[in-house]
Amino acid sequence: MTYLVNDKCIKCKHTDCVEVCPVDCFYEGENMLVINPDECIDCGVCESECPVDAIISDTEDEKGKWLNINQKFADLWPNITLKKESLIDADKYKNENDKYEKYFSDKPGG
Repeated sequence: MTYLVNDKCIKCKHTDCVEVCPVDCFYEGENMLVINPDECIDCGVCESECPVDAIISDTEDEKGKWLNINQKFADLWPNITLKKESLIDADKYKNENDKYEKYFSDKPGG
């Protein structure tokens, strides 16, 4: 099992999870984070740190959509190891559905 980030992170990008990850397996895009599933050690400490419940186990990932997205962008985006401020209007978007289709950006963060 591994953990993955889903679209609840988009337009929020809280980094509480990054701070507790013992293996630094988070990668930063312009408006979301992803987890490298090959680096994740399945400890689960990040899952409870996410204030918007954007971290799921791969067993909750129907059809592998988030596994594919996390793997692809972990290979393209820079590694993030320190907590940063959330996006300015994160609260505005935290309960919105279908954020991947509406707002996803493939640009790297930084």
